[in-house]
Amino acid sequence: MQTTTAPLSPLQLELLKSFSQQSVTEQDLIQIKILLSKFFAQKASKEAQKVIETKGLSKAEVNQLAEQHQRTPYKTTK
Repeated sequence: MQTTTAPLSPLQLELLKSFSQQSVTEQDLIQIKILLSKFFAQKASKEAQKVIETKGLSKAEVNQLAEQHQRTPYKTTK
């Protein structure tokens, strides 16, 4: 079985370069994960806010959308 891998992104390459030059403790790793999570959460929040403003959605409409489950159901095979 042959697996294919996508090339590394510029972000991944930069992180690899940064971490190859120094040892990272488990505590450092946890803090880095938190930092990255906050960064991407803020980025997603800003994009969501743009959509809300562009579409002119009210708070009630945003809350209604937040309550919806729009996941694709899993297919079951028998």
